[in-house]
Amino acid sequence: MKKILYILIPLVLLGLVVAKLLSNKQIAEARVYQYDREQPIPVNILQVEMAKIQPEYAFTGTFAPDKESRLSAELQGKVNRILVDAGATVKKGQVLIMLDDALLQWQLKAAEVQVKGLEADLNRYRILVENEAIQGIQLEKTELSLETARVQAGTLREQINKTQIRAPFDGIVTAQLTEEGDFAAPGKPLLQLTDIGRIKLEIQVPEQDLKLFEVGKKYLVSIPSLPAELTGTVHMIGSRGNAANSFPVEIVVANMLEKEIKAGMFGQLNLHRNTEIEGIMIPSSAILGSDLAPQVYVIKAGKAIIRDIHIEKRMQDKVLVRSGLGEKDTLIVGGLINVFDGASVIANH
Repeated sequence: MKKILYILIPLVLLGLVVAKLLSNKQIAEARVYQYDREQPIPVNILQVEMAKIQPEYAFTGTFAPDKESRLSAELQGKVNRILVDAGATVKKGQVLIMLDDALLQWQLKAAEVQVKGLEADLNRYRILVENEAIQGIQLEKTELSLETARVQAGTLREQINKTQIRAPFDGIVTAQLTEEGDFAAPGKPLLQLTDIGRIKLEIQVPEQDLKLFEVGKKYLVSIPSLPAELTGTVHMIGSRGNAANSFPVEIVVANMLEKEIKAGMFGQLNLHRNTEIEGIMIPSSAILGSDLAPQVYVIKAGKAIIRDIHIEKRMQDKVLVRSGLGEKDTLIVGGLINVFDGASVIANH
């Protein structure tokens, strides 16, 4: 009897566990929402129509200096003196940093002494050659030695001149990158010099709007933070777009007398077209995906059909469609969360 109980009790317990699990499964399945793909999805719709619009264009960018350079030494040497501080206004040719030139000065003095000695020798040899006391070849060698010494002295003067780092253009010292006693070397930046006498607004322009810009043409630029409006000239239109298919455009503006426009400030350019254009306007909320591959849903025979479109321009919460939609198409503009290609839909009333 005990052996039978040992077998029956585990079997009964196993049966109870299985029954409980089946019961839990049935309860869970009953609670899960079963989506009926054939049931119509309520959506908001819009009847597509042609409209006449007067488009406005707004482009925002940041100002950048017309010229900016990080100055470094052409020679190696210790920084003896820094003659300007960050924020100082400097003129072209002004000495900004002086390097140690003591060794070069001694080398120059030695070269100048050598030049003087050779000049004296040359004068004596000329007298001797005229009196046929020596051969002319010795005079020629002295002339070559003198020319070599003069070249060496000129090279040393040029090297000494390069120990004085000068401003290559008018501007403002926007960064001091070294200290007195530091070691300067070619390629190691010491100062940053920025010219904001002229400043350029850098904007990104979509491919379809590039036709609005011409090199040399003038545009009105506004600076919201001042506020101010200035006339700028298109200096450059980029030939290579970015990942979003937008192209860089640079508009050069003459800065104010007090140079109130700083590099990094925001600027805006607004354009208005006097001519009306006819096209299809739809809400931005109806568009799926990005501007590179936009799509919308239209209704055909009670079914949602996905369709590729091409965008001409975005204007606030509206989009001007270039192609992909026709007049009288029924467009889904709301309730898109459950919509899929081929889904049955019904319009909300």
